[in-house]
Amino acid sequence: MNDEGSEASPTIAGYVTARSADPGPGLIFEDTTWSWSEVVAESRRRAAALSELRRPGPFHVGVLLENVPEYVFVLFGAALSGATVVGINSTRRGAELARDVSHTDCQFVLTDEAGGVLLDDLDLGAASGRVIDVESEPYRRLLDGQPAQRDRQPDPQELYLLLFTAGSTGAPKAVRMSQGRAARTSADSAIAFGPADVLYCSMPLFHGNALLANLFPALITGASVVLRRRFSASSFGPDIRRHGCTYFNYVGRALSYIVAVPETPEDGDNQLKWALGSEASPQNIAEFTRRFNCPVFEGYGSSENAVVISPVGGMPPGAMGKPKGGMDVTVVDPATGRECSPARFDVHGRLTNPEQAVGEIVGRNTADRFEGYYNNPEAEAQRIRGGWYWTGDLGYRDAEDFFYFAGRSADWLRVDGENFSAGGVERILNRFPSASGVAVYGVPDPVSGDQVMAALEIPAGQAFDPADFADFLAGQPDLGTKWAPRFVRIVAELPVTGARKLDKAPLRRAAWIATDPVWWRPDPALVYRPFTQADEDALCERFRSNGRRGFWPRPDA
Repeated sequence: MNDEGSEASPTIAGYVTARSADPGPGLIFEDTTWSWSEVVAESRRRAAALSELRRPGPFHVGVLLENVPEYVFVLFGAALSGATVVGINSTRRGAELARDVSHTDCQFVLTDEAGGVLLDDLDLGAASGRVIDVESEPYRRLLDGQPAQRDRQPDPQELYLLLFTAGSTGAPKAVRMSQGRAARTSADSAIAFGPADVLYCSMPLFHGNALLANLFPALITGASVVLRRRFSASSFGPDIRRHGCTYFNYVGRALSYIVAVPETPEDGDNQLKWALGSEASPQNIAEFTRRFNCPVFEGYGSSENAVVISPVGGMPPGAMGKPKGGMDVTVVDPATGRECSPARFDVHGRLTNPEQAVGEIVGRNTADRFEGYYNNPEAEAQRIRGGWYWTGDLGYRDAEDFFYFAGRSADWLRVDGENFSAGGVERILNRFPSASGVAVYGVPDPVSGDQVMAALEIPAGQAFDPADFADFLAGQPDLGTKWAPRFVRIVAELPVTGARKLDKAPLRRAAWIATDPVWWRPDPALVYRPFTQADEDALCERFRSNGRRGFWPRPDA
């Protein structure tokens, strides 16, 4: 590869080298700006330092940092040195945190004082005793002592990143991403930007969304990146106005937090052209668009990147878009492997045939795009079955081949012998005006199968009215006969992963046991009342009498 990169086989390293003489603003953090040429110079120093720290074995470098410039310099330095960056989720703790580092064979971990405290006394495998504080004087001396050297341009197949999945449906898996795949995927996104664009990056750099939908496209085009140490809903408006941001990306519940901040007359006074994200509710998208005068586009992708569904012009409300060109993507019944029927909608745009239309999103010719999980053949086998790539996500598509998201495969519920997805119920409950967020999940039925439970996020200062909620449910014509929640948990804030995606795991574990208020309807009628200790004891006895002790969530059951 020459210094301008290779058109046939681009790499992130090649794109870094191509920016070495660019005087335009590259990275903006708080009150400091680095030109792209300065970013490259700093990255070259990191490349030399990483090479000096290297030991025999996999050249894997753990990074446990917030969104700070050092993270960016290490990412680009790793590209030039041939290192593999392992983005460590800063919300993980204890044994789970240690497992992330040791499982990925990190030789050392770059962190700061706060991260060092988290790693103290943990068995980090090969990285034990090699936790390096990037704010320390020894690290500064290491960087200052590095001589200039020629950029190393790697093979596109060389492993560059290990990106952990969100872990909302099991232990996080380390997705392999090569230099070439990172470059190609980012180049697809980069066509939307130019050097004059200013990209706001507040999603964590350990997540693929921040890299593939922000930092790397900016590198490719020479756009500027405004780096936010951590996401802050209250700082969003002031930040985008101060820096003249033209774009931002998000995942999970970020939009819901932003629109929960009290509206100001300045909200619409900004330079935003558009936003790109996933998993926001239609209500939050509409409210954000109104307040900030900024269109929002939702697509579908994952760290595995084997199936990509992109927004297109003229798509229906709530749709994710259409599969990327050349991808044969469909929706199948995971039990039979048969293709699901196209979705049908009523005059209000509501899905009328969820039982026939909802299934797992599958790529029938995309398996070769998946580069695998690190040290996890069992998980790889779950993804590639029969030559197809199974996403683990539920969805449906209409007759025009527009796709819609319907939740995770772990969100299948079976109530009274009927199978349906939690996403379909969530789509309806998101219309409830009093809730700023909704999570639907299954809890065990004392006889067999599941019962529907919903967690409603009710904003501070508001109260949950069970009669109002029951009236709301009764007025939803597309609510399936088995879909009305048996249990309702009222929470101040729904749990999220480190990437701010909804995390149902703690809700499932708690079921109806917790300090939050829980309401239930013990009978088929839509009449909710508080779930009391006496109710819990009686329900526990039903589990015992029916021999379903293993399904009861309480340890002493």
